[in-house]
Amino acid sequence: MTPVVLSLGLALLCLLRAEAEDLGAAGLDKSKIAGKWHIIALASNSESYLRKQDQLKMAMATIAVLGDGDLKVSFAILTPKGCKKLESIYKPSGVPGEYYSSDRGNKTAQVVDTDGRTYAVIFASRVKDGKTFHMLKLYSRTREASPQITALFKKLAREKSFTDKMIKMLPSQEECSLDEA
Repeated sequence: MTPVVLSLGLALLCLLRAEAEDLGAAGLDKSKIAGKWHIIALASNSESYLRKQDQLKMAMATIAVLGDGDLKVSFAILTPKGCKKLESIYKPSGVPGEYYSSDRGNKTAQVVDTDGRTYAVIFASRVKDGKTFHMLKLYSRTREASPQITALFKKLAREKSFTDKMIKMLPSQEECSLDEA
């Protein structure tokens, strides 16, 4: 009886440990997320995001792994005033798959799920004016993701407490790229 209880206890601990880690974070090979990405979907609890949600279009991002393990993330975002380029350096936070940046406010970003080749789901948090805002982003190597990846993104967004109203698949745009920003 004791070996059975001990075995069940160890199995339960293993399951709890596996659930505690985000899907793509364990053993993340940073070189697999490096390169050019399209940000094709968002979910956010930010009031300004919700107000402007229907005006948003797909953005571009490039992720570079720096020599010290930091990530340099460059964005090209289409705004009413034209193409805007932003850049941030993210440092490992000590949590597997999580990075932080103090550029333009305190932000964290965590790889929630990725296959390293075609998609990555990133959960970002930002503290602004004493409020914490969350955003889930779907990165894709192409302008469209498969129906399975889109469904996965929506499922993960709901698991992070985003409502359907907060989830937006972004329309494609050709006007703004990292090369032109």
